Amino acid sequence: MQILLAHVGPKPPSKDAFESLSAMYLDRCSTLARCQTQFFRSEPALLEWLDRQQRRTPVIKVLLDSRGRQMSSEAFAQWLGHHRDNGAQQIVFAIGPADGWSEDARKRATLLLSLGSFTLAHALARLVLAEQLYRAFTILTGHPYHSGH
Repeated sequence: MQILLAHVGPKPPSKDAFESLSAMYLDRCSTLARCQTQFFRSEPALLEWLDRQQRRTPVIKVLLDSRGRQMSSEAFAQWLGHHRDNGAQQIVFAIGPADGWSEDARKRATLLLSLGSFTLAHALARLVLAEQLYRAFTILTGHPYHSGH
C-alpha cells in the first residue's frame, strides 16, 4: 500500500523543522507502507493528478477538512487497517488550499477528515497527520508506541 501526503500550496523550505519531523514519522511507517509527500500548486493540479492515477483499485482520496469526520486514533487505525486489508493500493491524504476545498473536490473525496475544530497551519497539520499515520500502524501491529502514554 502506498500512502501519499499531498499539500496544496508552496513547497516548504528544505530546512523546515515541521517537514523534518513529518519525514521522520513517515520514515518510521516505511516498513508497513510506502509513504511519501507531494506538493501541488493548486487544487486543480491535485485533482488532475488524482484523475491520472491508474491502479488496480481506486485511489482512496482523503481530504482534510474542518467539516469532516473526527476520529480517535484507534478508529483511524481501524479505518486504515480496513482499507489495507481490503487491498487498497493507494491512499492520498490531502491538505487543501488556504481558503478550503471547493465543493467539487469535496464531492470527489472518499473521506473528509477533520483533525479537530482548531485551524492548523499546513505544516503543523502535515506533522499531526504523519504522526497519526505512524500511530495507526503501531496500533495495527501491536507496537507499544500507542499504549506507552
